[in-house]
Amino acid sequence: MGPLTAFAVNPDGVRFETQEAEETVVLFLRQHIIVNIGWILLAILLILAPTVLFPLIVAAFGLTISVPPGYIVVGSLFWYLGTFGFVLAKFLEWYFNIYIVTNERVVDIDFFYLLYKRFSQAELNKIQDISYNSGGIFATFFNYGNVTVETAGESPNLEFDKVPHPEKVVETIRNLTEHMK
Repeated sequence: MGPLTAFAVNPDGVRFETQEAEETVVLFLRQHIIVNIGWILLAILLILAPTVLFPLIVAAFGLTISVPPGYIVVGSLFWYLGTFGFVLAKFLEWYFNIYIVTNERVVDIDFFYLLYKRFSQAELNKIQDISYNSGGIFATFFNYGNVTVETAGESPNLEFDKVPHPEKVVETIRNLTEHMK
């Protein structure tokens, strides 16, 4: 399994903090890698802005602005620092928000801004319904969608956002729940 894997069946070496000794990971999921295209294109635009876009805008409007070179350097450094922070936050959000299906439960681990983690789980014997939806040109072409796991009782419903092969995820969870019964 590579570091950017978004869909892995029976992965080797995958463990999480509350995993039991006899519990095995059946599916490891994160959002499809194609969902990163939007923020990557925005990052490219932000990287090009100080050197390409800003001079073009100034020339298009015929503005004659004289800014000391020191201000341009400091402003550019702050701009690129902010751009780097944006790229890092978006990548880490995609990388660390994972979904795990084991032979005993379904786990959803969400990280928010590196400071907050939400861990949600549902035992396989408490799952009542599993469904998925996939809509749009990109989702259809790249085969990703949202999987919803509805549980009985006080357990929270889990939603796996934009995961690859949602039909396989639903089929795997359904087979595991039937095996548990």
